[in-house]
Amino acid sequence: MGSRKMRIGILSAGGDCPGINAAIRGVGKTAIVEYDMDVVGIVNGFSGLVEKETIDLNEQLLSGILTLGGTILGTSRLKPFKAVDGEDPQHKPDLIKKNYEELGLEALVCIGGNGTQKTASLLAREGLNIIGVPKTIDNDIWGTEVTFGFDTAVHIATEAIDRLHTTANSHKRVMVIEVMGHHAGWIALYSGIAGGGDVILVPEIPYNLDHVYECLMERSRKKKPYSIVVVGEGIEKPSKKSAGAYIAKQIRKNTGLETRETILGYIQRGGSPTATDRILATRFGAYAARLIHEKQFGTMVAMRNGVISSVPLDEVGGKVRLIEADNKLVEKGRYMGVCFGDCRK
Repeated sequence: MGSRKMRIGILSAGGDCPGINAAIRGVGKTAIVEYDMDVVGIVNGFSGLVEKETIDLNEQLLSGILTLGGTILGTSRLKPFKAVDGEDPQHKPDLIKKNYEELGLEALVCIGGNGTQKTASLLAREGLNIIGVPKTIDNDIWGTEVTFGFDTAVHIATEAIDRLHTTANSHKRVMVIEVMGHHAGWIALYSGIAGGGDVILVPEIPYNLDHVYECLMERSRKKKPYSIVVVGEGIEKPSKKSAGAYIAKQIRKNTGLETRETILGYIQRGGSPTATDRILATRFGAYAARLIHEKQFGTMVAMRNGVISSVPLDEVGGKVRLIEADNKLVEKGRYMGVCFGDCRK
């Protein structure tokens, strides 16, 4: 008789993101083909572990999902360590541990963003064998240089900016486009530079609207027919309006320039992943299976110095990777005259 196969679980949690299915496929196919493991899909994130909802994953089910957006396993934003309505805070974690054991799991791959990796680190402390796989369009997970989903989001945002150039030029307007990024402005920065934005506002760089007005008025004085303003949704603002709507209103009011806003929203998170994200997600997934085989638990797959490696989960949870003051792309943008809303040129 051969030895019993190792049995592992995979879940995706938090917001949807292009490339999750590619990561699921990367984990599952590598685990099955290379390491002869049994693979269980946990349905709807951590709630699937609480409710014990699973599907057995085989090569047939994992075929044909590489190009699909979303996640075949479903997702949820359940935070099992966050008690609600007077609930015992240990109730859900205990239930997860019980179901993990009853399902015969020997490891669990958690695909998700900051919140998911924090939960993953807490489950690792509870004694479960956990591997984290970072995914988010915001590119803000600490410990990795890049996350899959980011390239697709930047591609979508850049294409939108490209299209706004033509209507802005036709109508001689200021066009404000708001992109995603609650705490980090990576999408705004990369799509803004790639799309030729004249003003780029990100949460990490405090802005003064007077500098924005002056930039736009100077462009008008130089007979430049239109301007593009790219805004990260997480910038500070005194109004409950969306960031894009607030900035557009202030520009109209204080410059007299005809201004329109576009809120890109969830379009950035949907659809098929780019080739770059498919490859990155596949590499991350395959490496997660390798970490399980090598019993390197309590870690998150990461890209560091261009190489796929891993970092301890307990170093990741609760941290956010932000644009730093000396970011080279910000510096290059300044050299080309891009206004970041501060006084620096």
